[in-house]
Amino acid sequence: MLIYDDTYHWKGWGGRMKLGSGRCKLRIFDLSKGSAKGVAHLRPIIVVVSDIPGGRMTIRSCAGHIATNVTKDFSIKPNRMIWIEHYPEKIYGIHGKHLIPERFEAVEFVWHEDKAIKPKWRPLNPNMRDIVKEQMEENI
Repeated sequence: MLIYDDTYHWKGWGGRMKLGSGRCKLRIFDLSKGSAKGVAHLRPIIVVVSDIPGGRMTIRSCAGHIATNVTKDFSIKPNRMIWIEHYPEKIYGIHGKHLIPERFEAVEFVWHEDKAIKPKWRPLNPNMRDIVKEQMEENI
């Protein structure tokens, strides 16, 4: 079940200069809610973040900072969450001849004093990717 789908703005660490602040597309799904039946998930909260064109900061460059803020803002327990970065398909080049395929990456953090640090990226498991894509398509 979709519980949030909007542009998310995070505050940076630069005071008045707003260094490190930015925005991204944020979707939060809770697999423990709704009509889904079947397997219970140990980590039912799925957080999917995507860059917004024209943004000053990328989700990858601020992954830990964004994850820390999202877990605080939405009262999410980090050990019950899967953090996913979504990179939509991109077409580029003269006459759109080149394609960068859609990509989903899971990000694992070390949590220290409620802060996400030391992110590690890995391709998302194909089964989980299918669940995430299904959830995203249901809520377009």
